[in-house]
Amino acid sequence: MFLVPDRRSLRRLGPDLALLFTGLPLTLLAAALLLPLAAISAALAILWVGVLLFPLTLTLSSVFARWDRIRLRRWGLGISEARYRPTEPGARGQLRRLGDPRRWLDLVLEGLVALPIRVLTATATLAWALGALAGLGYAIWGRLLPPQLWEVPGQWALALVAGLLLALTLPAVVHLLARFDAVVTAPLLGGEVTGPRFPAWSGSMPADLPTSSEPVPRETAWSRMTIAFLAFVLVVVAWPVTAVVYDVHPAVAMVVTTAAGAAAVAGARWPWAGLSLSAVAALAMMLATAPAHQAAPWPWPVTALLAHCLTLAVLAVFHRWYWVLSTWSAGAVLTLVSLLVTDSSEMPDGTLRAVMTNGVVLVAISGGVVLLGLTARQWILVRGQVERARTVSAEEMRRRRELEERGRIARELHDVVAHSMSVITVQAGTARFRLQHLDEATVSEFEDIAASSRQALGEMRALLAILRTEDSLDEMPMQGLDDVEDLVASSRSTGARITAELEEVQAPPTVGLTGYRAVQEALSNALRHARGAEIEVRVRVRDSTLVISVLNGPPPASDPLQDPIPGAGLGLAGTRERVRALGGSVESGPTPDGGFALRVRIPLAGPLPG
Repeated sequence: MFLVPDRRSLRRLGPDLALLFTGLPLTLLAAALLLPLAAISAALAILWVGVLLFPLTLTLSSVFARWDRIRLRRWGLGISEARYRPTEPGARGQLRRLGDPRRWLDLVLEGLVALPIRVLTATATLAWALGALAGLGYAIWGRLLPPQLWEVPGQWALALVAGLLLALTLPAVVHLLARFDAVVTAPLLGGEVTGPRFPAWSGSMPADLPTSSEPVPRETAWSRMTIAFLAFVLVVVAWPVTAVVYDVHPAVAMVVTTAAGAAAVAGARWPWAGLSLSAVAALAMMLATAPAHQAAPWPWPVTALLAHCLTLAVLAVFHRWYWVLSTWSAGAVLTLVSLLVTDSSEMPDGTLRAVMTNGVVLVAISGGVVLLGLTARQWILVRGQVERARTVSAEEMRRRRELEERGRIARELHDVVAHSMSVITVQAGTARFRLQHLDEATVSEFEDIAASSRQALGEMRALLAILRTEDSLDEMPMQGLDDVEDLVASSRSTGARITAELEEVQAPPTVGLTGYRAVQEALSNALRHARGAEIEVRVRVRDSTLVISVLNGPPPASDPLQDPIPGAGLGLAGTRERVRALGGSVESGPTPDGGFALRVRIPLAGPLPG
């Protein structure tokens, strides 16, 4: 039968019970210690003795909160440790705990909030389990009851069905109560919650959510609002109808109708909750309206039938097929049992036919709702697959256009820039052999030009490789902070006077490349616009931040070439874009003595604050 719990729910029953029944004694112990301590501390605060007791109370509350986090982790919830304010040793450090709001929240949770939650969940679990045992064993212990209670026709069959339903739904109800405990207490415990997982101590178990790649319908804010509105309307209408037409006590009618409406609301998120509440509410409604079955539709009042169909529709659309079929089977079984236990000999023919017709209508209408819901779910899945296929196709088209454009740029760079750099490299490298009577200084100059052009050509080839591939920059060879020393040395070969203070820095590749490019751009600007000026290069780390400063003085007045070499004006803009992409900052501008300064700050881990 579809009502039989699956293997996953049975395997998580142990961890769920452990979470619930370890929480109650822990909370009772916390309340027994924290509440008296808090009261004594508050009463003696005027004498300053309570001020000294409050840190002890807050420390104990944090200890209990830590135990609660351990319980939730072992149950399967990823929750990190809370962040408390740092304290110092000694009395002054203990008094600083009074200003930590996180510890006060621990006190409120462990002393006040957790107690009713743990009592409710543990009591409900125990009552559900005892109800299942009582129903299943009624044929044994029921003989101890007075004869007028034991000999009621069909009572043992109803008790057996009720016990069987309670036993079958026990794993789902226990898991729902455990999740209720976790949902309420986890946000109050602080720390980062990474999402529920199944407990490690129950072995390897599959996740609640399907692992297939198919799009799965999920409840949205609009769907939740619609379901809640329909359930509210059903409860508002069913409550007085059940109380008046079936002569049911208003309190009982309220509880039964509210449970029937809540089944649809809970079923949108938790299918086991929808199944459990729907079956229990239907059984309670049958028992509550049984005395009036000859005067009104029974065993399914119209409002109960509508609530049951709403739950079936929600389960069919948002969850796998076996949840809705299990719920439909539960309704059909309850209908069949109610017909079997009904004493037909005391019922007129018209009433008996009405009862049977009511059951047939329930099975037929609810079956149609199930088929419509499953069809709607399949339509949603197909539509989601089509939308995802369109998205993937559009993404592939975008990537193809991007690769084509990158390929075009790479071809242009190769045919124009790389060719020109190759010519410069060959001309500078063969100058000493082609030109006669060159002195050593001129030959050295040509060799430096050849070396610089070869380096530029190598960087150009690396850039072309990046443009022609989809690999990330991390997989490509690139310059870093270790290459700044060679960069400074090559710049000195032009005759520039450069002093460098370079600390050894362990930086990520992207940070190292950005720092290298910043120094390269600053040196290039200094060599173009302030030839002959002194240049200072500093690379160091301050407070987990890479700090780079390049400062050049004004060009000497005796420089015969006063006109600076023109540039495109894009170098500093590119440096700012690189640095800001890593969360850093760039400061650049003229100095009071007529020079120019560039200062770069790049965080080594994460963006800068603010």
